[in-house]
Amino acid sequence: MSINVTAASVKHEFAQGVEFKERIGLFETVAANENFFVGKQWEGVNAGGLPTPVFNFIKRVVLFTVASITGTSTKVHASPMGKSSERVAETVNTELDRLFETNNIDNLIRDLLRNAAVDGDGALFTFWDPENGVRTEVVSNTNVFFGNVNERDVERQPYIIIATREMTQTVRERLRRIGGDADGLRSDTDERGARDANLDDGDKSTVLLRMWRDDATGTIRCAETVGDAMLRRPWDTKLRRYPLVWLPWDYVQDCYHGQAMVSGLLPNQIFINKLFAMSMISLMTTAYPKIVYDRTRVARWDNRVGAAIPVTGGDVNGVAKIVEPAQISPQVSLFIDKAISYTQTFLGATPAALGDVRPDNTSAIIALQRASTVPNELTRFSLYRATEDLARVYLEFMRVCYGVRETDGGEFDFATLKDAQMTLKLDVGASSYWSEIASMQTLDNLFARGAIGLKEYLERVPEGIIPDKSALIEQMGIKMSD
Repeated sequence: MSINVTAASVKHEFAQGVEFKERIGLFETVAANENFFVGKQWEGVNAGGLPTPVFNFIKRVVLFTVASITGTSTKVHASPMGKSSERVAETVNTELDRLFETNNIDNLIRDLLRNAAVDGDGALFTFWDPENGVRTEVVSNTNVFFGNVNERDVERQPYIIIATREMTQTVRERLRRIGGDADGLRSDTDERGARDANLDDGDKSTVLLRMWRDDATGTIRCAETVGDAMLRRPWDTKLRRYPLVWLPWDYVQDCYHGQAMVSGLLPNQIFINKLFAMSMISLMTTAYPKIVYDRTRVARWDNRVGAAIPVTGGDVNGVAKIVEPAQISPQVSLFIDKAISYTQTFLGATPAALGDVRPDNTSAIIALQRASTVPNELTRFSLYRATEDLARVYLEFMRVCYGVRETDGGEFDFATLKDAQMTLKLDVGASSYWSEIASMQTLDNLFARGAIGLKEYLERVPEGIIPDKSALIEQMGIKMSD
């Protein structure tokens, strides 16, 4: 069934997506979470000149959790299911390593998980750059709109819309090149009109990229619009997967948006900030002793050190008295400490994990640190699955965009991945699991003891260890396994 995608239809779908996000309060939640995370925790509060202390334990907990989950870099390993796919797997592994390096995936994954923890969801969008090849960027969850809001599986979406903000002048030039209505981009300052049209509110305009699966071919089609204008007419990407990776922090039933870790911490952070603020007010107003004196006998009290105070008649006893300050209940500091401690402990940020204990028994501390990471294992597995999804997206771009290229093993047609992909198994884990150093040490020991021959040794040496390995094998006349 063919779908007639127009600028008006995309604009309507985008408006529906915005309405859904507003209905679940996503925009307000993300704004509040971001403010609390960076330390702007009294935003919009009229303090009336009173102290506004910030003791931001939220940021420490979030950064600890993200760092503990992404503490070791991840690596995707393509394993062949049969001997006929060994060269395909070797070529794919080399190219995946290059793409992960050029796109700085380790940092992107940390940003992805940070966004999921603070905003509720993290997203990675991959696209083809004619100059730089395959590129991946982090996208905010407020700019991603799923066609089926009750389904979080990307591949089961009827369509996905990604909104970006681009310079209005750049959009005008793009419209003129394709013969579009560049004057349709209004530059008025009517806030209501700009919001309704989703166009420029000054120097920028909202560009919408709609992606959907063609029922006839099974491939992903795309179209770009801005307001009521078609910026790029529908085209077939030939990709069989959506080039989007979606990672909710905690799943919410019947909703593609997840629950952020920070959302559950806001009440605790507000409670702690208020207790500190009230304690500061109490200290500033009542902590210091006050002097009460008889004005009929002392004309003016002198606070200077060593100054004499004249008294009019009578005994000096009873002229003045020091009023002791009120004491703050010790329960205040107790509750502050317990609120911070319990919050961090429930999230796995125990004193042992944070390094806030004396290292008297290192074995016990290591055991406690490992135990504290157990609650994060489900999130870690979700992150591994997202990394695997990203690798599969890269395989699609290799198949569609690479064509025939020279590799270390000779000329290779990446279009053959269409058939070979079903024989590849993608395993994602900490890079230490696939440690090339450990592999080389094992291979060296086996070869030195004569347990394996030169052929078996060279077949299993990781790529990049021996420069131009294929040429060396060819010169030595060693016939490798097919």
